[in-house]
Amino acid sequence: MDFWLTDDQVGLQDGIKTFLDGRFPLEVTAAREETGQVIDPGGWRELAEMGVFSLLRDGFDMRASVVAFEQLGRALVPGPVVTTFLAAAYLDGAADGSQIIGHLEPEHEFTVLEHGDQIDAALLFDDGRLSLIPATAISTRALGRPLDALSPVSTVDINIEIDPSNDTLAQGPAAEQAYMRGVLLTAAMQVGLSAAALDLANDYAKNREQFGRPIGSFQAVKHLLAEMMTKAEVARCAVHAAACALDGASNDPAVRPVSVAKTIAGDAALFCGKTGIQVHGGMGFTWEVHAQRYWKRAVVLDNSFGNADHHATAVANTLVTRKERN
Repeated sequence: MDFWLTDDQVGLQDGIKTFLDGRFPLEVTAAREETGQVIDPGGWRELAEMGVFSLLRDGFDMRASVVAFEQLGRALVPGPVVTTFLAAAYLDGAADGSQIIGHLEPEHEFTVLEHGDQIDAALLFDDGRLSLIPATAISTRALGRPLDALSPVSTVDINIEIDPSNDTLAQGPAAEQAYMRGVLLTAAMQVGLSAAALDLANDYAKNREQFGRPIGSFQAVKHLLAEMMTKAEVARCAVHAAACALDGASNDPAVRPVSVAKTIAGDAALFCGKTGIQVHGGMGFTWEVHAQRYWKRAVVLDNSFGNADHHATAVANTLVTRKERN
Protein backbone atom coordinates (compact mmCIF):
# COMPACT_ATOMS: atom_id res chain seq x y z
CA MET A 1 0.00 0.00 0.00
CA ASP A 2 1.32 3.45 -0.99
CA PHE A 3 1.39 5.90 1.93
CA TRP A 4 2.92 8.83 0.08
CA LEU A 5 0.72 11.91 0.35
CA THR A 6 -0.77 13.37 -2.81
CA ASP A 7 -0.06 16.96 -3.77
CA ASP A 8 -3.52 17.97 -2.53
CA GLN A 9 -2.94 16.25 0.81
CA VAL A 10 0.47 17.91 1.19
CA GLY A 11 -1.13 21.29 0.44
CA LEU A 12 -3.86 20.62 3.03
CA GLN A 13 -1.29 19.52 5.61
CA ASP A 14 0.92 22.57 5.05
CA GLY A 15 -2.05 24.95 5.11
CA ILE A 16 -3.45 23.57 8.38
CA LYS A 17 0.00 23.47 10.00
CA THR A 18 0.79 27.06 9.02
CA PHE A 19 -2.56 28.24 10.34
CA LEU A 20 -2.18 26.37 13.64
CA ASP A 21 1.38 27.59 14.16
CA GLY A 22 0.16 31.16 13.82
CA ARG A 23 -3.21 30.95 15.56
CA PHE A 24 -2.66 28.20 18.16
CA PRO A 25 0.97 28.41 19.32
CA LEU A 26 1.33 26.19 22.36
CA GLU A 27 2.42 29.03 24.61
CA VAL A 28 -0.84 30.86 23.91
CA THR A 29 -2.95 27.70 24.20
CA ALA A 30 -1.30 26.73 27.51
CA ALA A 31 -2.05 30.19 28.91
CA ARG A 32 -5.77 29.37 28.68
CA GLU A 33 -5.37 26.61 31.28
CA GLU A 34 -6.00 29.09 34.07
CA THR A 35 -9.03 30.70 32.42
CA GLY A 36 -12.68 29.75 32.57
CA GLN A 37 -12.78 29.09 28.83
CA VAL A 38 -10.05 26.88 27.39
CA ILE A 39 -11.79 26.88 24.01
CA ASP A 40 -11.19 30.15 22.20
CA PRO A 41 -14.53 30.94 20.45
CA GLY A 42 -12.81 33.11 17.87
CA GLY A 43 -10.22 30.45 17.15
CA TRP A 44 -12.96 27.83 16.89
CA ARG A 45 -14.74 29.85 14.20
CA GLU A 46 -11.45 30.30 12.37
CA LEU A 47 -10.96 26.52 12.40
CA ALA A 48 -14.36 26.25 10.74
CA GLU A 49 -13.44 28.92 8.19
CA MET A 50 -10.34 26.84 7.36
CA GLY A 51 -12.75 24.00 6.58
CA VAL A 52 -11.55 21.71 9.36
CA PHE A 53 -15.05 20.62 10.38
CA SER A 54 -16.53 20.48 6.87
CA LEU A 55 -13.85 18.48 5.07
CA LEU A 56 -16.24 15.69 4.05
CA ARG A 57 -18.92 18.18 3.01
CA ASP A 58 -16.30 19.96 0.90
CA GLY A 59 -15.40 16.83 -1.08
CA PHE A 60 -12.39 15.59 0.87
CA ASP A 61 -12.16 11.98 2.03
CA MET A 62 -10.96 10.35 5.23
CA ARG A 63 -7.43 10.06 3.89
CA ALA A 64 -7.27 13.84 3.69
CA SER A 65 -9.12 14.26 6.99
CA VAL A 66 -6.59 12.24 8.99
CA VAL A 67 -3.81 14.44 7.56
CA ALA A 68 -5.61 17.53 8.89
CA PHE A 69 -6.42 16.03 12.28
CA GLU A 70 -2.84 14.89 12.79
CA GLN A 71 -1.93 18.59 12.75
CA LEU A 72 -4.68 19.36 15.29
CA GLY A 73 -3.21 16.73 17.59
CA ARG A 74 0.29 18.10 17.09
CA ALA A 75 -0.87 21.57 18.17
CA LEU A 76 -2.86 20.25 21.18
CA VAL A 77 -5.88 22.25 20.00
CA PRO A 78 -8.38 22.17 22.90
CA GLY A 79 -12.02 21.29 22.39
CA PRO A 80 -14.12 18.49 20.90
CA VAL A 81 -12.86 18.85 17.34
CA VAL A 82 -13.63 15.24 16.42
CA THR A 83 -17.29 15.24 17.44
CA THR A 84 -17.86 18.69 15.95
CA PHE A 85 -16.45 17.27 12.69
CA LEU A 86 -18.85 14.31 12.91
CA ALA A 87 -21.81 16.56 13.71
CA ALA A 88 -21.00 18.79 10.72
CA ALA A 89 -22.40 16.07 8.46
CA TYR A 90 -25.82 16.85 9.95
CA LEU A 91 -25.63 20.37 11.41
CA ASP A 92 -24.72 23.58 9.59
CA GLY A 93 -23.88 25.15 12.96
CA ALA A 94 -21.16 22.57 13.57
CA ALA A 95 -19.74 23.04 10.08
CA ASP A 96 -19.51 26.84 10.35
CA GLY A 97 -18.16 26.88 13.92
CA SER A 98 -21.17 28.54 15.52
CA GLN A 99 -21.82 25.41 17.58
CA ILE A 100 -19.42 23.30 19.65
CA ILE A 101 -20.48 19.67 19.84
CA GLY A 102 -19.14 17.49 22.66
CA HIS A 103 -19.10 13.75 23.23
CA LEU A 104 -20.92 11.63 25.79
CA GLU A 105 -19.35 8.22 26.41
CA PRO A 106 -21.45 6.07 28.76
CA GLU A 107 -19.46 3.88 31.13
CA HIS A 108 -20.51 1.31 33.72
CA GLU A 109 -19.40 3.34 36.74
CA PHE A 110 -19.85 6.90 35.53
CA THR A 111 -20.02 9.01 32.40
CA VAL A 112 -17.82 12.01 31.71
CA LEU A 113 -18.20 15.02 29.46
CA GLU A 114 -15.36 17.30 28.40
CA HIS A 115 -15.84 21.07 28.10
CA GLY A 116 -19.32 20.79 29.56
CA ASP A 117 -19.67 24.53 30.18
CA GLN A 118 -18.73 25.52 26.62
CA ILE A 119 -20.53 23.02 24.38
CA ASP A 120 -23.91 23.58 22.74
CA ALA A 121 -24.82 19.88 22.48
CA ALA A 122 -23.23 16.44 22.68
CA LEU A 123 -23.16 13.36 20.49
CA LEU A 124 -24.17 10.10 22.15
CA PHE A 125 -23.37 6.76 20.51
CA ASP A 126 -25.51 4.11 22.14
CA ASP A 127 -27.31 0.92 21.00
CA GLY A 128 -26.40 1.41 17.35
CA ARG A 129 -27.78 4.93 17.29
CA LEU A 130 -26.18 8.36 17.06
CA SER A 131 -28.13 10.97 19.02
CA LEU A 132 -27.68 14.70 19.54
CA ILE A 133 -28.33 15.79 23.13
CA PRO A 134 -28.76 19.52 23.82
CA ALA A 135 -26.46 20.83 26.54
CA THR A 136 -29.48 22.06 28.45
CA ALA A 137 -30.65 18.45 28.84
CA ILE A 138 -27.37 17.27 30.38
CA SER A 139 -26.92 17.45 34.15
CA THR A 140 -23.21 17.79 34.99
CA ARG A 141 -20.89 18.26 37.95
CA ALA A 142 -17.46 19.70 37.15
CA LEU A 143 -14.34 18.02 38.52
CA GLY A 144 -12.01 20.51 40.14
CA ARG A 145 -8.63 19.24 38.95
CA PRO A 146 -8.71 17.38 35.63
CA LEU A 147 -5.57 15.58 34.51
CA ASP A 148 -5.33 17.74 31.38
CA ALA A 149 -6.06 21.34 32.27
CA LEU A 150 -6.98 21.98 28.63
CA SER A 151 -9.65 19.25 28.82
CA PRO A 152 -11.91 20.18 31.77
CA VAL A 153 -14.15 17.27 32.72
CA SER A 154 -17.60 16.94 34.30
CA THR A 155 -19.40 13.86 35.53
CA VAL A 156 -22.82 13.33 33.98
CA ASP A 157 -26.16 11.95 35.03
CA ILE A 158 -26.67 9.64 32.06
CA ASN A 159 -30.40 9.19 32.66
CA ILE A 160 -31.18 11.41 29.70
CA GLU A 161 -34.53 11.37 28.00
CA ILE A 162 -33.97 10.75 24.29
CA ASP A 163 -36.70 11.50 21.77
CA PRO A 164 -35.89 9.21 18.79
CA SER A 165 -37.92 11.36 16.41
CA ASN A 166 -36.03 14.56 17.28
CA ASP A 167 -32.67 13.55 18.69
CA THR A 168 -31.55 10.73 16.38
CA LEU A 169 -29.05 11.74 13.68
CA ALA A 170 -28.22 8.27 12.39
CA GLN A 171 -28.67 4.62 13.23
CA GLY A 172 -27.49 1.23 12.05
CA PRO A 173 -24.63 1.24 9.49
CA ALA A 174 -24.62 5.05 9.22
CA ALA A 175 -24.11 5.42 12.98
CA GLU A 176 -21.42 2.72 12.92
CA GLN A 177 -19.64 4.55 10.09
CA ALA A 178 -19.73 7.81 12.05
CA TYR A 179 -18.33 6.08 15.13
CA MET A 180 -15.45 4.55 13.16
CA ARG A 181 -14.64 7.97 11.74
CA GLY A 182 -14.49 9.31 15.28
CA VAL A 183 -12.16 6.49 16.31
CA LEU A 184 -9.86 7.09 13.37
CA LEU A 185 -9.69 10.88 13.70
CA THR A 186 -8.84 10.48 17.38
CA ALA A 187 -6.05 8.08 16.37
CA ALA A 188 -4.80 10.66 13.85
CA MET A 189 -4.60 13.24 16.64
CA GLN A 190 -2.63 10.74 18.72
CA VAL A 191 -0.15 10.40 15.85
CA GLY A 192 0.29 14.18 15.69
CA LEU A 193 0.76 14.32 19.44
CA SER A 194 3.43 11.59 19.25
CA ALA A 195 5.31 13.47 16.54
CA ALA A 196 5.18 16.74 18.49
CA ALA A 197 6.45 15.09 21.67
CA LEU A 198 9.30 13.59 19.66
CA ASP A 199 10.22 16.96 18.12
CA LEU A 200 10.25 18.64 21.52
CA ALA A 201 12.38 15.90 23.08
CA ASN A 202 14.75 15.86 20.10
CA ASP A 203 15.30 19.63 20.24
CA TYR A 204 15.93 19.46 23.97
CA ALA A 205 18.42 16.59 23.55
CA LYS A 206 20.36 18.61 20.99
CA ASN A 207 20.65 21.71 23.17
CA ARG A 208 20.84 20.38 26.76
CA GLU A 209 24.45 19.74 27.72
CA GLN A 210 25.72 17.44 30.45
CA PHE A 211 29.38 16.65 31.11
CA GLY A 212 30.26 19.09 28.34
CA ARG A 213 28.24 17.28 25.65
CA PRO A 214 24.67 17.48 24.34
CA ILE A 215 22.66 14.72 26.02
CA GLY A 216 21.49 13.64 22.56
CA SER A 217 24.98 12.28 21.96
CA PHE A 218 24.51 9.68 24.72
CA GLN A 219 23.48 6.29 23.43
CA ALA A 220 20.73 5.79 26.01
CA VAL A 221 19.01 9.02 24.94
CA LYS A 222 19.43 8.12 21.26
CA HIS A 223 17.65 4.83 21.91
CA LEU A 224 14.72 6.62 23.56
CA LEU A 225 14.35 9.04 20.66
CA ALA A 226 14.66 6.27 18.08
CA GLU A 227 11.91 4.26 19.74
CA MET A 228 9.69 7.33 19.90
CA MET A 229 10.17 7.89 16.17
CA THR A 230 9.53 4.24 15.33
CA LYS A 231 6.27 4.13 17.28
CA ALA A 232 5.05 7.41 15.78
CA GLU A 233 5.77 6.33 12.21
CA VAL A 234 4.20 2.88 12.61
CA ALA A 235 1.11 4.53 14.10
CA ARG A 236 0.94 6.96 11.16
CA CYS A 237 1.00 4.05 8.70
CA ALA A 238 -1.75 2.25 10.64
CA VAL A 239 -3.93 5.38 10.58
CA HIS A 240 -3.48 5.86 6.84
CA ALA A 241 -4.24 2.19 6.19
CA ALA A 242 -7.47 2.50 8.18
CA ALA A 243 -8.39 5.68 6.29
CA CYS A 244 -8.00 3.77 3.02
CA ALA A 245 -10.35 1.10 4.37
CA LEU A 246 -12.96 3.67 5.42
CA ASP A 247 -12.75 5.30 1.98
CA GLY A 248 -13.33 1.94 0.30
CA ALA A 249 -9.82 1.97 -1.18
CA SER A 250 -8.82 -1.28 0.54
CA ASN A 251 -9.98 -4.86 0.38
CA ASP A 252 -10.22 -5.01 4.18
CA PRO A 253 -13.49 -4.28 6.01
CA ALA A 254 -12.93 -1.08 7.96
CA VAL A 255 -13.68 -2.37 11.48
CA ARG A 256 -10.42 -4.18 12.08
CA PRO A 257 -7.93 -1.64 10.62
CA VAL A 258 -9.67 1.20 12.46
CA SER A 259 -9.32 -0.62 15.79
CA VAL A 260 -5.72 -1.53 14.92
CA ALA A 261 -4.99 2.14 14.25
CA LYS A 262 -6.49 3.28 17.56
CA THR A 263 -4.58 0.61 19.48
CA ILE A 264 -1.22 1.39 17.91
CA ALA A 265 -1.68 5.17 17.93
CA GLY A 266 -2.80 5.11 21.56
CA ASP A 267 0.28 3.14 22.57
CA ALA A 268 2.52 5.49 20.58
CA ALA A 269 1.04 8.65 22.11
CA LEU A 270 1.32 7.36 25.67
CA PHE A 271 4.87 6.13 25.09
CA CYS A 272 6.06 9.30 23.36
CA GLY A 273 4.42 11.50 25.98
CA LYS A 274 6.00 9.58 28.84
CA THR A 275 9.39 9.22 27.18
CA GLY A 276 9.46 12.90 26.23
CA ILE A 277 9.17 13.70 29.93
CA GLN A 278 11.96 11.23 30.66
CA VAL A 279 14.29 12.87 28.12
CA HIS A 280 13.66 16.24 29.79
CA GLY A 281 14.57 14.77 33.19
CA GLY A 282 13.11 16.42 36.28
CA MET A 283 12.12 19.50 34.26
CA GLY A 284 9.72 17.41 32.19
CA PHE A 285 7.14 17.32 34.98
CA THR A 286 7.00 21.08 35.48
CA TRP A 287 4.32 23.46 34.20
CA GLU A 288 6.96 25.52 32.39
CA VAL A 289 7.84 22.63 30.06
CA HIS A 290 5.31 21.41 27.49
CA ALA A 291 6.45 17.76 27.65
CA GLN A 292 3.96 16.96 30.41
CA ARG A 293 1.10 18.40 28.34
CA TYR A 294 1.63 15.84 25.58
CA TRP A 295 1.43 12.95 28.02
CA LYS A 296 -1.70 14.34 29.68
CA ARG A 297 -3.47 14.80 26.35
CA ALA A 298 -2.35 11.28 25.35
CA VAL A 299 -4.19 9.89 28.38
CA VAL A 300 -7.30 11.89 27.48
CA LEU A 301 -7.30 10.75 23.84
CA ASP A 302 -6.63 7.14 24.82
CA ASN A 303 -9.93 7.16 26.68
CA SER A 304 -11.89 8.81 23.87
CA PHE A 305 -13.78 6.54 21.44
CA GLY A 306 -12.54 3.46 23.26
CA ASN A 307 -9.12 2.96 24.83
CA ALA A 308 -6.32 0.77 23.54
CA ASP A 309 -7.47 -2.25 25.57
CA HIS A 310 -11.01 -1.95 24.17
CA HIS A 311 -9.78 -1.85 20.57
CA ALA A 312 -7.19 -4.59 21.09
CA THR A 313 -10.06 -6.80 22.25
CA ALA A 314 -12.09 -5.75 19.19
CA VAL A 315 -9.21 -6.75 16.92
CA ALA A 316 -8.90 -10.11 18.69
CA ASN A 317 -12.62 -10.72 18.22
CA THR A 318 -12.35 -10.14 14.47
CA LEU A 319 -9.54 -12.69 14.28
CA VAL A 320 -11.59 -15.25 16.22
CA THR A 321 -14.54 -14.68 13.89
CA ARG A 322 -12.34 -15.10 10.83
CA LYS A 323 -10.89 -18.35 12.22
CA GLU A 324 -14.36 -19.71 12.91
CA ARG A 325 -15.45 -18.95 9.34
CA ASN A 326 -12.43 -20.75 7.95
